[in-house]
Amino acid sequence: MTSASTTSPQEDQLPLAAMAGIIATVTVFAVAQGLTYPLLSFILERQGLTSGLIGLSAAMTPLGFISSAPVIPALSRRLGGVRLAILCSILAALILVAIGWIQHAWVWMPLRFLLGFFANPLYVISETWLISITPAARRGRIMGLYSSIVSAGFAVGPLSLGVVGTEGWPPFIIGVTAFLACGLIVLAVAPRLPDMPGEGEAMSVGGFFALAPLLLFAVFAAAAFEQILLSLFAVYGAALGSAEGRIASLITCFVAGNAMLQILLGHAAERFGATRTMLFCVLACLTGCLLLAPLFTTWLIWPLVFVWGGVSFGLYTTSLIQLGERFTGRPLIAGNAAFAFTWGIGGMAASPAAGLAMQLIGHHGLALSLGLLSAALAILLISDLNRTR
Repeated sequence: MTSASTTSPQEDQLPLAAMAGIIATVTVFAVAQGLTYPLLSFILERQGLTSGLIGLSAAMTPLGFISSAPVIPALSRRLGGVRLAILCSILAALILVAIGWIQHAWVWMPLRFLLGFFANPLYVISETWLISITPAARRGRIMGLYSSIVSAGFAVGPLSLGVVGTEGWPPFIIGVTAFLACGLIVLAVAPRLPDMPGEGEAMSVGGFFALAPLLLFAVFAAAAFEQILLSLFAVYGAALGSAEGRIASLITCFVAGNAMLQILLGHAAERFGATRTMLFCVLACLTGCLLLAPLFTTWLIWPLVFVWGGVSFGLYTTSLIQLGERFTGRPLIAGNAAFAFTWGIGGMAASPAAGLAMQLIGHHGLALSLGLLSAALAILLISDLNRTR
């Protein structure tokens, strides 16, 4: 393990241009990702697929995350971060064109896998860049700001469906344009971006799992919340008689809460510690699972999903903060790749599992799946805090 060293006064100076470019790149990419999940779920729902198959289709993208994660450290060293990011944005755009052109559920399976495979390196590279140049004293606020802005990009995706609808080429054109814009932003700010960190011993993704298992389980939980809500909330709402427009708006509200609460959670992590802030987030997630069904048909569902979105993604924000506190150099790249690998596992396993639960016990299977996951993480975090004391 390579521990983060104490920062010097010079390190406290923020490289604003590089940070703005990194955050803008991932934000634009997030627009396309946030649009893709609910869009394809709506289309599959209209085609009459079961919730289990819709969840399985959604799991192909995180499966792509899993498959690409182990090779990202080597690819970034061989091609360089800038070249790899631009290449991935172009390939992702081409895959989305193919998805829009061939609207067939089974053909979408390998295409969604490739979409995840090409999207993942951009997130790993960008977060490695950002953590590398962020002063330790401001890490909570900056990572919270990063999460908030990127989450806003995810919110724009579902929101755009309310404007252009879920039929025909318009929603796909928005996604393709966002993917290509991502590559253009990287190209524009390339001279200001740092090199991939090369100090420290090379570490594999598997090797990192032994160093921070609880951190990675928190990432798994954050991924599960996002993937299940984006891919199966349409099915949940349809079971309760909600219109597509209302469901899309609730998904947008969920991601908007995600975006607006991360800076606050970053401040809390600096003041109270990232682990305690993470525990608060997971307990709030559990509360949301318990209240979802009784509040769904009332106006209280709007503030509920808003807060739920913030605290669920707060698990990932606080994990990133701890990653930057504990690792630098090549272990940092391995850690970010391990985060992506775990995020992929969470998304791949969570959507089919929740979809199957919904088939077996009805729409309540969504909240039950997320509630059990939240309870398990809360128990582990409380045990870890007690052991530390």
